[in-house]
Amino acid sequence: MRRLLLAPPAAEAGHLPRLRLRDVRITGRLDLAEAVVPGTLRLRNCHFEQAPCLDGAHLGALEMRDCVLPGLSAVGVTTGWKCEISGCRVEGPIDLYGASIGGSLHLENSRLTGHGERRGERALQLLCATIGGDIQAGTGLRVDGCTDLRDTSVRGSVVLKRAELLNPSGLALKANRLHIGGDLDCRGGLVAQGTVDLCDARVGGGALFEGASLTAEQGPALRAHGIDVGAVFNCCDGFTARGRVTLSSITVRSRVCFQDAVIDVPSGTPALTCRRSTASELHLRPREPMHGTVDLSHTRLTILRGTPDSWPSAVRLEGVAYESLLPQLPAVQRLPLLARDPEGFTPQPYEQMAAAYRRHGHDGDARTVLLAKQRRLRATLPWPGRVWSGLQNITVGYGYRPMRAVWWLCAIMLSGTLLFTRWPPQALDPGKPPHFQAAIYTFDLVLPLVDFGQEQAFSPRGGLQWAAVVLVCLGWLLATTAAAGANRMLRRA
Repeated sequence: MRRLLLAPPAAEAGHLPRLRLRDVRITGRLDLAEAVVPGTLRLRNCHFEQAPCLDGAHLGALEMRDCVLPGLSAVGVTTGWKCEISGCRVEGPIDLYGASIGGSLHLENSRLTGHGERRGERALQLLCATIGGDIQAGTGLRVDGCTDLRDTSVRGSVVLKRAELLNPSGLALKANRLHIGGDLDCRGGLVAQGTVDLCDARVGGGALFEGASLTAEQGPALRAHGIDVGAVFNCCDGFTARGRVTLSSITVRSRVCFQDAVIDVPSGTPALTCRRSTASELHLRPREPMHGTVDLSHTRLTILRGTPDSWPSAVRLEGVAYESLLPQLPAVQRLPLLARDPEGFTPQPYEQMAAAYRRHGHDGDARTVLLAKQRRLRATLPWPGRVWSGLQNITVGYGYRPMRAVWWLCAIMLSGTLLFTRWPPQALDPGKPPHFQAAIYTFDLVLPLVDFGQEQAFSPRGGLQWAAVVLVCLGWLLATTAAAGANRMLRRA
């Protein structure tokens, strides 16, 4: 084979050089290291007893279909066209470190089994490679060991539809700093046993995990810190993760979607971590509520979509910024979500939700949220502050329920009027007393800055004196709390 490839017969006019072998057993070692083969090497249903060596070789194209190999070493190989290893059974590592493939890389229907210090490692090495087309590694591909795509550049898409990547005790897919011009397509039943690691990857299209099933015995099922996605990041429509999903510091130009997804972790442990990230929309409506914690702290969104009944029992929202909440729901239905922070009360989520309601003209809902914030803040204050805060809540609703002051004033006025009508106070100057008006006298007592002359002309005795003191105190208290509430509203305006 080596002699045919390196010293081929003279070319015939109108024909391209290629070597095609079918149903052949190769007993020696095919060593084409640093060889230049301008033609195509096509092997069909061939059996290699030793692993071929193509390190540094330059080939027109490489096609291996339905072959059996104990491994393949192709470090730094260059192909002018495609590289195809489809339908093959490889009982050892495939090493394509630094490979440069002008077209697509095909791995469909192959079974790759790596070995090393521990069986299951180094199944497919594709580090620092350059692929001019797609990586078609979907239907029928099974990799028993780690698939390593670190620092590789793919002009087209990486297709892992219905592939099986099996390395339960470690990393099933190691793709740190992978650069993809098109999509990362893991839809349609991708099965990964072991962590899928996409940290600092760049995807020009979408990262698509619809229907994928990821399981990790140790560590996260999906880890994608720092990933940059040019379109959607879909972990939805049947996506299942048996282990946590961590996506901190990601940038997604479109939607991050977890609709109809399942993230199965033990109760009280992290389920979804999406901190310090940026996306146009986050759709968080899993198929069933998550038992673990969702951490969205310091994430910036345009739209936050989801209903409270589908959210987890523990969620961190500190520092989250968004413009809209969808679907549109009354504030009272969303407030329980803000009380689910496992670290306790923080004011920013309340301020952010109120700002979102106010931005869309729902001022009543915004006041409801801010009132709930003050009520939760009260529990964090020392007891004098709690007492004063409770009085503001009862009297004017911290300024967000100003009509309460009117109703309290009406109740106090009515009580005082009835009291002094039944038991009027004595005049201070019996010689020429003014005409007594119970309602006006009560106004004089209750309103500290109002003087109609009745309070100066009449003086209660005995129990009425204590009643007058109570009315004066209530008036001052009502005025002070109303002023504090008004000041809070004016500061916000």
